[in-house]
Amino acid sequence: MKTQCHNPYLPLYEHIPDGEPHVFDGRLYVFGSHDMENGNEFCELDYVAWSAPVNDLSDWRYEGVIYRKDQDPYNTEKLPLYAPDVVKGRDGRYYLYYCIKFQDSINVAVCDEPAGQYEFYGRVHYGDGRVMSDNQPYDPSVICTEEGNFLYFGFAPCMINIPRYKDQDLRGGSVAELEDDMITVKAGPAVVIPSLNYGKGTSFEGNEYFEGPSIRKISGKFYLVYSSVNTHQLCYAVSDNPMEGFEYGGVIISNGDVGYQGRKEEDKLMSVGNDHGGLVEVNGQWYIFYHRHTYINQYNRQGCAERVYFDENGHIPQVTITTSGMNPQPLSGDASYPAVYCCNLTNGHMGALSSIGRSNKEADFPYMTCENGERFVTNIKDGCLAGYKYINLAETKQIEVVYQADGSGELEIYTDLKGGKKAEIQITETAWWKCAGTAADFGDEKELYLIYRGSGSLSLLSLNLKAE
Repeated sequence: MKTQCHNPYLPLYEHIPDGEPHVFDGRLYVFGSHDMENGNEFCELDYVAWSAPVNDLSDWRYEGVIYRKDQDPYNTEKLPLYAPDVVKGRDGRYYLYYCIKFQDSINVAVCDEPAGQYEFYGRVHYGDGRVMSDNQPYDPSVICTEEGNFLYFGFAPCMINIPRYKDQDLRGGSVAELEDDMITVKAGPAVVIPSLNYGKGTSFEGNEYFEGPSIRKISGKFYLVYSSVNTHQLCYAVSDNPMEGFEYGGVIISNGDVGYQGRKEEDKLMSVGNDHGGLVEVNGQWYIFYHRHTYINQYNRQGCAERVYFDENGHIPQVTITTSGMNPQPLSGDASYPAVYCCNLTNGHMGALSSIGRSNKEADFPYMTCENGERFVTNIKDGCLAGYKYINLAETKQIEVVYQADGSGELEIYTDLKGGKKAEIQITETAWWKCAGTAADFGDEKELYLIYRGSGSLSLLSLNLKAE
């Protein structure tokens, strides 16, 4: 590999949430929304694409802007473009499906290449020309199989106070079959995953549909990943039939690690918000793509990915969020890492981040930010924890941090959330970035946790691990 994989997998300045991964012609492409760093609204920027060769998932290449907001003739106000998907049609062309903020339609653009310059194609419609606007058509995901062409979509914000949707009958995640022109409805739409209002007594009760469907056909079955009413979870449903019969499968990942090894909602290890992503197989290994939240609202999301596995029954056990992500082994214990690569960041009572329709009374928590081109973790106060996994700490003999602080104390170092302290780094007040470290012997451990004990607020810029 050219270098190591890690989370987030793209450069730190790039914010591509809602990532839909697809392999086309020997490259893994990721299509998603496009947040602005330190932005104040979802999906403020035009669609771009990134790709990596399937034999090196550390070597990501920027493909450029593939579709602009002003290319859609119905988007006269240049409103945000929400979570898209791309599929290769039966004619060999690539179709980009997307929706526009507060417009009840799914629109389509087309291109001869997966990451070329897409051109507007039209809006998904019925045979008589009527635009399909049923069941809140947001967050499209499309698949072409021998059974047909199927479009999944839906938005059911039953737990979020958005006046626009207050009195609507939002039934859940839906599917429509498309003609081979990839834009005309052939059958449906039909609800396949119920919303909160319709989930009682079904296999989905407690994990009903919220948004963000992503469809794959795996071993002859249809796996539909979706964001549950708990918002930070990516769950999945399975069926033999693309149009009906889906049953709840389980949680694949939570961007707060809720549910993993029994972790409760109140013990989440990150500030959480919405989550959206999809599955992809690369060289025999399956991955789940999802996004994490940075800054102090939900509008600054970065793409992440983790390895997943299927058991003998086709079940996907929940996986934990990590720093190492798609890397085939733990990260080097003799390297320097940006502090914002942390996969855990908590003060012990993290809340959901604020966004449209969702407020958060808890605002005094640690978070990631960017100032003057520097990206760092900030507002770390007494008792706050930052975690990194997985790292080959057997290589590490010294550990350093680059920090600023308006108080003093110590940074305690652990390799287990329930274990004993391994070492500590003294923190002194400083208005400039300062380096401090200590010798350490971690044995064969793979997890690293830093807990601040002291006064004031601490910011971390980088984590330096040294073999000597």
